[in-house]
Amino acid sequence: MTTLCFFRFWLGFGIGGDYPLSATIMSEYANKKTRGAFIAAVFAMQGVGILAGGFVALAVSSIFDKQFPSPTYDQDRVLSTPPEADYIWRIIVMFGAIPAAMTFYWRMKMPETARYTALVAKDIKQATKDMSKVLQVELEVEERAEDPKLNYGLFSKEFLRRHGLPLLGCTSTWFLLDIAFYSQNLFQKDIFSAIGWIPKAGTMNAVHEVFKIARAQTLIALCSTVPGYWFTVAFIDIMGRFAIQLMGFFFMTVFMFAIAFPYNHWIKPDNRIGFVIMYSLTFFFANFGPNATTFIVPAEIFPARLRSTCHGISAATGKAGAIVGAFGFLYAAQSQDATKTDAGYPPGIGVKNSLIMLGVINFIGMLFTFLVPEPKGKSLEELSGEAEVEK
Repeated sequence: MTTLCFFRFWLGFGIGGDYPLSATIMSEYANKKTRGAFIAAVFAMQGVGILAGGFVALAVSSIFDKQFPSPTYDQDRVLSTPPEADYIWRIIVMFGAIPAAMTFYWRMKMPETARYTALVAKDIKQATKDMSKVLQVELEVEERAEDPKLNYGLFSKEFLRRHGLPLLGCTSTWFLLDIAFYSQNLFQKDIFSAIGWIPKAGTMNAVHEVFKIARAQTLIALCSTVPGYWFTVAFIDIMGRFAIQLMGFFFMTVFMFAIAFPYNHWIKPDNRIGFVIMYSLTFFFANFGPNATTFIVPAEIFPARLRSTCHGISAATGKAGAIVGAFGFLYAAQSQDATKTDAGYPPGIGVKNSLIMLGVINFIGMLFTFLVPEPKGKSLEELSGEAEVEK
């Protein structure tokens, strides 16, 4: 466990660095008319990764089930988890090294963006050379004096005046979104069991359980999560970031409440299809909504020299929300009846009340969206205020 935690920490460290870099690199290379779609397409590759992970889990668990058959938990508690099953999660995790290695290779070959090289590294010639290579055209070096009015730091009053409220909007909406988004995964066990996608634990062995859970999660991703990503790619430069984020939070609120208030109705066997549809729609509008836009907007609205930093601050705040969602609601979603809680957990407020709380959180996220400016159709310099001095 210590080894796993150690390497998961460094995995998070690497991905935490790549989040702002991926968004910033794409925003600075794209033009203002299609910039949103390009950044959204980068983010949408998460969906490809989710599906790939699901398919790998399905394939590995199927192979192990055929090679090492074992009884169900009710038949034999010990033999229901064959010794070979310990290799399943290890193999699935090892497959993750393949895209990581590919990313490392291409990152090493990728030049810095021209804005970073020119404005931060102060190397106009290298910036011109890099842009000539990317655009495959000859560009002339144009020296420009640096304006002292734009040379303010992250903790300065000028930054607070210019970008304080937008940064608050980016961090707060990402924080609130991740509370709701990551806590939804905690309810999958209850929801998938309620609709019959995952049978009772006693009727399965350990390998069957891996397969059933992977199949359910892959179906949700295929039918709602992934389409939501690509709807954002298709419509973000038409509708704008603000409208998509506001719409996403609104419908997440609606569907959370629609699931929560009549929760006892949805868990009845005759209403399973409706339950799946409602649950899937919350994921769809999370991705055709704030899950995508909170990644996109911070890469557009801040000055070049602080763009990655502000995006990183926003992402880190979001992950703080993920911790609240993952751990806080793990306890909150426990049954109010002490005899029905999971082993080792105190009584909570129950799934129904937890979903109501998440609906309220989504509504608050909708309100904080009004602090976020609309970047659609504007250059990065217009958005950051760097073009003001030149006029």
